[in-house]
Amino acid sequence: MSLLSKLKCITIDVTGTLIAYKGELGDYYCMAAKAAGQPCPDYKRMHEGFKTAYTDMAKRYPCFGFHAKIPNVNWWRSCVKDSFIRAGYQYDDETFENIFKRIYSSFGSAAPYSIFPDSRPFMRWLRQRGVTVGIVSNAEYRYKEVILPSLGLNKGSEWDFGVFSGIVGVEKPDKKIYEIALEMAGNVRPEETLHIGDSFRKDYIPAHELGMHAVLLDRFKTLEAQKWSEAGAPVFPDLVSVQQWLTKGMDHETVKVARNGSIN
Repeated sequence: MSLLSKLKCITIDVTGTLIAYKGELGDYYCMAAKAAGQPCPDYKRMHEGFKTAYTDMAKRYPCFGFHAKIPNVNWWRSCVKDSFIRAGYQYDDETFENIFKRIYSSFGSAAPYSIFPDSRPFMRWLRQRGVTVGIVSNAEYRYKEVILPSLGLNKGSEWDFGVFSGIVGVEKPDKKIYEIALEMAGNVRPEETLHIGDSFRKDYIPAHELGMHAVLLDRFKTLEAQKWSEAGAPVFPDLVSVQQWLTKGMDHETVKVARNGSIN
């Protein structure tokens, strides 16, 4: 008997699993500065500046300011400004606002993202077989309302419900976000659910500890993936392989082989 026949719900992570960034994040910050008439910042410094600023903001005001009741745009304005400062660039208020508006608008659209070609077929395949499909993501509300629909991932055709950290005020790896997903799926049991993600810490561990089935995608052939597999996580290169595994009910040894390509 295949695993699919035992499942009522499958939840899926977004970035790195269903969609990916086009290029480096720092590219878009640099383009926004140039469009505002400023010299192009150093890409590497800009990218590192953002990573540090984002980590700090997420620690001080998690879930995009949900609990501190900070408007989403203000949370990002602070993060972006700090990103430039940490990269060594400071602008007057008017110049910065012009730069920020371009960045905020860009990342609130489909422009910086690309969808993996197997995402839509996989999600539709699941729903056609009566499986409830949910999104579980550490993302703000624009992913639900703008970004995913603009990429062709629509509620009602590709997914049934979404749990976004900026909306519910809980983020991975907190197991509560998965408990919310189980409730939204119709109070399904953990053992009737599979979670698919790309982070051992944020996706696999909390879902697995809650009693859900869990697998990881290694779309970019990362060095960490071997450690994930050695720690017991089933690892696949793409959703095509996951679909074949779900249908055929493969054992764990076959799962390991799947990392090197599709399963026939």
